[in-house]
Amino acid sequence: MRRFDAVLFDCDGVLVDSEPVTFEMLAEDFSRHGLSMTVADIAREFFGGTMRDLWLRARAMGARLPDDWVETFYERLYARLAQGTALVPGVARLLDLLDSAGIPYAVGSNGSERKMQVTLGQHPQVLARLQGRLFSGQTLGKPKPAPDLYLHAAAALGHPPERCVVVEDSPTGARAARAAGMACLGFAAHDDGARLAAEGARVFHAMADLPALLGL
Repeated sequence: MRRFDAVLFDCDGVLVDSEPVTFEMLAEDFSRHGLSMTVADIAREFFGGTMRDLWLRARAMGARLPDDWVETFYERLYARLAQGTALVPGVARLLDLLDSAGIPYAVGSNGSERKMQVTLGQHPQVLARLQGRLFSGQTLGKPKPAPDLYLHAAAALGHPPERCVVVEDSPTGARAARAAGMACLGFAAHDDGARLAAEGARVFHAMADLPALLGL
């Protein structure tokens, strides 16, 4: 793969291993409110969306979620994630290599700014590298799959979209990258990556493989 001028990362599932806890909590909540879904079903159905969209869709599927569910769920989720959220293995070394090569990077997440502070804040050396380069689709008002978040991040780094590469683990994010005119590397840690490939991403399965794909 050709060398890119900047790398844009998703956060959940790419930099931090926050998704298993989230899906488990969703399964518990849905069950309490009348919608029985497995963790695997939830991951497949809602992967990469915003919590508000998830709330609307779950209610349409029969979940009797209260009107304030998004706010209350986020508070409980933040508390659970604060108990311990690991970095995805290989992330620290990857950032070291990018820094050594002088390649800038940023984060574009559909999660809130507060969520990124909760998860990445447990890894101060990583968070310090990302100050001023953490962007939330919720804050921007244009979450993925709209391209705006990644276009905003690219502009903040001072590079045109065609010179940026996105690292994503969800089809929603890969679709956003494609709409932004950016190449996408699809991180499929738990499956064959077919849904990512269908959105135009080049699939890889371990973070240790990413440096070579970036030409590092």
